[in-house]
Amino acid sequence: MNRPLPFAFRTATLAAFAALCACGGGKAAPEDNGAVAPKTAASGARPTLTVATVAPERASLPVVLAANGSLAAWQEASIGAETNGQRLAEVLVNVGDSVKKGQVLATFSTATLSAELAQARASVAEAEAAAADAAVNAERAKTLEQTGALSASQINQYLTGAKTAQARLQAAQAAEQAQSARLAQSRVLAPDDGVISARTATVGAVVGAGTELFRMIRQGRLEWRAEVTSTELGRVTPGTTAQITAASGARLEGRVRNIGAAVDPQSRMALVYVDVRALPGPMAGSARAGMFARGEFQLGATPALTVPQTAVVLREGFSYLMRVDAQQRIQQLKVRTGRIVGPRIEVLEGLPDDARVVASGGAFLNDGDLVRVVNAPAAPASAASAHRK
Repeated sequence: MNRPLPFAFRTATLAAFAALCACGGGKAAPEDNGAVAPKTAASGARPTLTVATVAPERASLPVVLAANGSLAAWQEASIGAETNGQRLAEVLVNVGDSVKKGQVLATFSTATLSAELAQARASVAEAEAAAADAAVNAERAKTLEQTGALSASQINQYLTGAKTAQARLQAAQAAEQAQSARLAQSRVLAPDDGVISARTATVGAVVGAGTELFRMIRQGRLEWRAEVTSTELGRVTPGTTAQITAASGARLEGRVRNIGAAVDPQSRMALVYVDVRALPGPMAGSARAGMFARGEFQLGATPALTVPQTAVVLREGFSYLMRVDAQQRIQQLKVRTGRIVGPRIEVLEGLPDDARVVASGGAFLNDGDLVRVVNAPAAPASAASAHRK
């Protein structure tokens, strides 16, 4: 009656021991799995993206200084009336017309001036006759000086009369020349080659001497008056070249002619005067004086480390490059960028020379992502792209 108890006890003990072994085996399993987990994860992980990579390139990039300013006339001539109180009979040019030196721009009525010139010429003829008569009398008086027929006082009067007549003749001739000049001034002439920029002359108007009739841009030349800060002024020197774009879209090139002698005490800006010429293009000739223009001074070139612009990712106001390591994992590099030339951008710091970075599509990647790398296409790196697998 008592023997079954030990057997049952042994059976229960064996069952408990088997259960305990089962629990212990369950605990040992993670240890074994932990030993092989990395290999399993590595073999079973799937890349986030398929990407093309590029290496940074060393290049010589231009150093430029950007500036804003206005186009202005190189020199603007004021053309006015020289005669006084004459009526404008004809105006021959208008704003925008190109003119040559000596070309007639306008004419005044010449009726009064012609009459005054004729009167002056008559006065000259009268003075010539009087001077000739006085000269003959003076010569006679000299011949009678030795005979005593005339006193010394009388002879002196004849000689003085001849000189006086000659002086009156010269005065009459000067008056004739003045009237001839006034008649010539009835034609308003261009003082130089150029383009008419303003006109106030009106047919029929009676104007006074000195009244401005036209303004002209001498030789049609424009200049760019660029505003440069006082801290950057030392980087620009006479002879520095510049590339300029006017508000109309016209492209110009120029060379620094002069640098302003003073800096504006309010804005701390100085003017740089640049002689410009238009470049061929669809908007050539559309640049005008007074037009806003922006440009860049060419200050030379320096070596730089560059990558395609498409490789740079902007996050939270900072620039990043997605570097691919030997395990094809992404390393997010924070970089500082500089100049942009065409499709490439300069990297100032944060990028090793031997790194390979994702050419494009980096915005879809994060630090530590696994990627699959394919060879970059023969096209420029800016054309490479990343896509979802």
